[in-house]
Amino acid sequence: MAKYEINYEALDEDVEKEKGNPYAELLEWTETIVFAFFVVILLFTFILREAFVDGDSMNDTLFDGDKLIVSHLFYEPAQGDIVIINSGSGYIYGENNELEAIPGLNKPIVKRIVAMGGQEVDINFDTGEVSVDGTVLDEPYIKELTQIDEGGHTYPVTVPEGYVFVMGDNRNNSTDSRSALVGFVPEDEILGKVVFRFLPFSGFGKVE
Repeated sequence: MAKYEINYEALDEDVEKEKGNPYAELLEWTETIVFAFFVVILLFTFILREAFVDGDSMNDTLFDGDKLIVSHLFYEPAQGDIVIINSGSGYIYGENNELEAIPGLNKPIVKRIVAMGGQEVDINFDTGEVSVDGTVLDEPYIKELTQIDEGGHTYPVTVPEGYVFVMGDNRNNSTDSRSALVGFVPEDEILGKVVFRFLPFSGFGKVE
């Protein structure tokens, strides 16, 4: 009758392997967390940035205090985008129809691009309608019709190439391109497109 020797030491090692080494597991979790941390750092350095809403000019799309995620890498401005802009200077047409810079709000602000360079903007402050290149915009996102002229332009007005015309969704409570304080916004002063709201949790989700 054949005899078989049982290697109890090997069995114990197998059991330990099945149970898992707590130090190895801790090291694995630590490596995962550190990797995730650096991925987030890279994302927010090169692709995304955080911003927040200051004021009520974008009601009822965005609200005061909302925390936002902004995409800026390789971003190309487009009509209808909600963007963060640096309002260091406002650009308006001065004498001889030449652009001149006016000291601006000097802070980042969030607005919606209404028209691009080369397009003509017209606002009928009696009816509240905004037209671009002769077509009345369909604007389901605005809080109220556009009825306040902030005195920055004579309409219709053509947006210079390389600039955009922006407005807040809360049209009658927004300092935007209608005002000389913002005026035409150079594309290189656009800090990025708002893509996501992460706070408050009640408004968590994509921003359009």
